[in-house]
Amino acid sequence: MSDQPKTTPSSATRAEEARDAEVKAGADKVDGSATAADGAKVSEDVAAHEKEMDELGANQKGEGRLP
Repeated sequence: MSDQPKTTPSSATRAEEARDAEVKAGADKVDGSATAADGAKVSEDVAAHEKEMDELGANQKGEGRLP
């Protein structure tokens, strides 16, 4: 057990906990302007590196194994 003394929550704390308990779980709305633009261009170097990393990851045979 803890050696901390017991505390009694204030009415404001209890009210906030009650409001918080009513909140539905879920993702926040996403601002459409914050997402990547449609048709965004990626350099060939980046695309080649991504493909290489995908292939390396797909062919791993165990945790921590080096290629």
